[in-house]
Amino acid sequence: MSALTSTNLPGLTLLSQGKVRDVYTTSSQEHLLFVATDRISAYDVILKNGIPDKGKLLTQLSLFWFDKLGYIIPNHFVTADIDAMPEEVHQHKDQLSGRVMLVRKAQVVPLEAIVRGYLSGSAWTEYKKSGTVHGITLPTGLVESQQFPEPIFTPSTKAEQGAHDENISPEQAALLVGQELYHQISEAALKLYKTAAEYARTRGVILADTKFEFGLVTSETEEKSLILIDELLTPDSSRYWPLSAYTPGGPQPSFDKQYVRDWLVAQGFKKGLESGPEGHEGEGWLIEESVVQGTRERYAEAVELLMK
Repeated sequence: MSALTSTNLPGLTLLSQGKVRDVYTTSSQEHLLFVATDRISAYDVILKNGIPDKGKLLTQLSLFWFDKLGYIIPNHFVTADIDAMPEEVHQHKDQLSGRVMLVRKAQVVPLEAIVRGYLSGSAWTEYKKSGTVHGITLPTGLVESQQFPEPIFTPSTKAEQGAHDENISPEQAALLVGQELYHQISEAALKLYKTAAEYARTRGVILADTKFEFGLVTSETEEKSLILIDELLTPDSSRYWPLSAYTPGGPQPSFDKQYVRDWLVAQGFKKGLESGPEGHEGEGWLIEESVVQGTRERYAEAVELLMK
């Protein structure tokens, strides 16, 4: 089974290529085409080989959450039915089936809206050093993977491809996007997380943390309103743990790309080696086949558990 790591869609114009998604313009001035490839990134580095069917799994789960959480805040999703998309898309049905969404254009808010329910990842790293998470002072004596009494909103900058997102404090985020917009985003993000986490728990899954992205759309009256964009609550943008195995005090088994991150670090990945391991600079990081398969199985299991 091969992975689709790049798209080729004659008749369509590639607008941007992200870590996972290729975005195309269409003949519709109001819409964009979001194609989820099988690329995978870790630590803001796109790895050399992909995970077969990953883009389809991400799309499937995003569509599920867009539908389930649509009452909380509008989102950019229009249709996943290729036959209902602009005519020039139809010829690429074989390549796009199951991994494409037609979405509403929006002005992207330059903020990664991260909500954390548990102390893990970069938050744990910061807490060990300073007792803070994104500059927020937390109680002493917390252990890795411990649940917070209440989820916390911990924003970061939205970096260009190849650059690293930077954790920032809520105060810095409010300065970046404006206090009113910051309040809208943090309020929506926390409600989305809490609702999704409660549901996931009924399916035997812990949603430890997740990242949302937001955009602004202009109405006929020229008013700008906030909508949810990009992907939603996928294993790429979220940390999912099996509830049955949860034991605070250390790392947790996961259904997300933490598995790939851990493998990378074990192989010697560190800052400064983004372009490949020592002696192989410029060649990129190639994931071992067993890790490719293990990652695919974890993503598929998360989708099955959450959508069953």
